Amino acid sequence: MTLAELRRELAELDHLPGETIVILAKDAEGNAFLPLDEIDPSMYYAQTDWSGERYMTEEARQAQADPGAYSKAPIDAVIGLCLWPTS
Repeated sequence: MTLAELRRELAELDHLPGETIVILAKDAEGNAFLPLDEIDPSMYYAQTDWSGERYMTEEARQAQADPGAYSKAPIDAVIGLCLWPTS
């Protein structure tokens, strides 16, 4: 799903109250559900059609006390939004 597609989906939910909780499914089978805690602009490197690796954006990496402690995103990585659940 792209950000544009997400925006269209969310626009259709405009009738819901602002206090509506956002939850994430643990997996496609619905084995567990967790509240959304944070949205993090990230770099995404797809390893297959179904999974990949998340990296910090270069801006976020450079903002760390020790940027060298974090891997740079591969050249083919694309910007994405990482949705983090509560633990």
